[in-house]
Amino acid sequence: MKKQIITLLVACLMGGTLFAQPAWFDDKDLTLTGTYYYPEHWNEKQWERDFKQMHELGFEFTHFAEFAWAQLEPEEGKYDFAWLDKAVALAAKYQLKVIMCTSTATPPVWLSRKYPEILIKHEDGTILDHGARQHASFASPLYRELSYKMIEKLAQHYGNDPRIIGWQLDNEPAVQFDYNPAAETAFRQFLRDKYHNHIEELNDAWGTAFWSEVYSSFDEITLPKTAQMFMNHHQILDYRRFAAKQTNDFLNEQCLLIKKHARNQWVTTNYIPNYAEGHIGGSPDLDFASYTRYMVYGDNEGIGRRGYRVGNPLRIAFANDFFRPVKGFYGVMELQPGQVNWGSINPQPLPGAVRLWLWSVFAGGSDFTCTYRYRQPLYGTEQYHYGIVNTDGTTVTPGGREFEQFMKEIKQLRTLAKARDVKPDDYMARHTAILFNHENAWSIERQKQNHTWNTMAHVEKYYRALKSFGAPVDIINESKDLAQYPVVIAPAYQMADKALVDRWTEYVKQGGNLILTCRTAQKDRYGRLPEAPFGSMISKLTGDEIEFYDLLLPEEPGKYVIDGKEYTWNTWGEILKPSKECRSWGKYIEEFYEGKTAISTRKLGKGSITYVGIDSTDGSLEKDVLRKLYTELNIPVMELPYGVTMEYRNGLGIVLNYSDKPYSFTLPAGAKAVIGTTDIPTAGVLVFSIQK
Repeated sequence: MKKQIITLLVACLMGGTLFAQPAWFDDKDLTLTGTYYYPEHWNEKQWERDFKQMHELGFEFTHFAEFAWAQLEPEEGKYDFAWLDKAVALAAKYQLKVIMCTSTATPPVWLSRKYPEILIKHEDGTILDHGARQHASFASPLYRELSYKMIEKLAQHYGNDPRIIGWQLDNEPAVQFDYNPAAETAFRQFLRDKYHNHIEELNDAWGTAFWSEVYSSFDEITLPKTAQMFMNHHQILDYRRFAAKQTNDFLNEQCLLIKKHARNQWVTTNYIPNYAEGHIGGSPDLDFASYTRYMVYGDNEGIGRRGYRVGNPLRIAFANDFFRPVKGFYGVMELQPGQVNWGSINPQPLPGAVRLWLWSVFAGGSDFTCTYRYRQPLYGTEQYHYGIVNTDGTTVTPGGREFEQFMKEIKQLRTLAKARDVKPDDYMARHTAILFNHENAWSIERQKQNHTWNTMAHVEKYYRALKSFGAPVDIINESKDLAQYPVVIAPAYQMADKALVDRWTEYVKQGGNLILTCRTAQKDRYGRLPEAPFGSMISKLTGDEIEFYDLLLPEEPGKYVIDGKEYTWNTWGEILKPSKECRSWGKYIEEFYEGKTAISTRKLGKGSITYVGIDSTDGSLEKDVLRKLYTELNIPVMELPYGVTMEYRNGLGIVLNYSDKPYSFTLPAGAKAVIGTTDIPTAGVLVFSIQK
């Protein structure tokens, strides 16, 4: 591995976005692969055997101390790192670097019993208890104090250890909807800070004149009872902001504490990709974001009769494209190695599926992939969760063999590695951003207006179309520069303000191509409707007036026609009155507004603005609208079937087949297959080199 010098910042173009090249990873490695290990679960006499076999299989790092607070601090203020020192030394003996973890997801029993006030309280009054995990409140100042004491001792001990490459904070930290008294106290302080200690400002933001909800003091405010029908949705919006901030602050403070002592070590955490929770990327001092991903757990999102053995074709791709733009690079901390134990049904993955997932992670630009876990546990909640080796501790599982195959293939390809940004020009020409803000989902889902509406499903209709075009996609927030993208899509971007609309307008005038969709800019950032005609916040940009919107029953969908092709819809449809500068695409039929349009486009300055005021039943309308627009913009697109995706990185093309049929891929001119063949079976992978 390249010598890690944290102060080295080399500008590089990654996926068209200017980021600092991470000093901890080397393009020549392509990616690193590791596995979780819990020394505290196993007889110490077996440790060396296990690390030796890890190394022989091809793993390059391992992962310690995620749930070990009870072993690290068996009594308050008394620490024991001797056992962990032995494990680190044995890992190093077999050329395995270590990711060290903070153990804050599993406080020891002495802490919960001595300080029960740190426990999470649910809205219904249930207080969580010792015996599981993630039962402590991030809002508790006492819990934070006790956590930070342990973390600082751990960082002092290992922060300057060259065998430790990085740190993972907590485990799958989520947003806690906690009703602990400390959370209520913290929520009031959050509101005082946000509204400048002026209760009148809060009353205005929350619209408390409605239904006699007016407050005279911040001390009168309680945590919102979300189960209570018609609870003030502006209050719930602020509560969700507060809850996400508690998680973000807890992680960020851990990170800063470690960085006081760490040298040449990165800090991340392993988020579950719950995109609408609102905390991912919200801890600015983390060096990058990582995620966990499990693909086969009893759902039926795959393709074909046994598609559940392979999984949703875009599940990893969407995570890659969401996490990468946070800091420009990312890792995957947990990737499923086989059967899991927590799904509704826990089937075996299809042979080849584990390797397919590994290549899917790699294709999006990941610098490392780690699997959970090396050994299948013999006791505890996860007894039926597969590992790289079986219950005997030595027999390699089918998924373990697929990890071994992937690692051999990566080592083979390292001789061909080029810079990360070596990608074909036609691929980069269709580089597209999807602008995403979780607060829009919060707001819309509280007032859906149609029970069939699904905000994330609406976003995914556009994403699915883009991946079928073979387009590189970044899912970005408002902090990013739009100008680097030929096309930007803002789906159902309900809450906006003048500053954002001005940014959109400038992007278009300077040559960008913006697509806005239904429900966009209907409300301000507090979730209030402006005192103006519906949709007026963006009417000067789009050139449209929104006359009204309609919602239909799912069993009686409406019809919309573009170029003679019919599409069905029911969740949301806006009836537009475009200006003379706009061109209308399509019309409604069989309704009292027959002949009216929902889609318009126009030139503005050097760019274009397209408004799609309708949500189709199956995403076919969204795909055809994008295809029509990209054709007009002379942006080349592919026509990949659903289940097949293609990405480029390091001078390599990666084609992945999640479908239930073989797929024959035509290599670009000058390309050469280096892994697999152009006839790609289900769960198959093709990797080819490109000339550039």
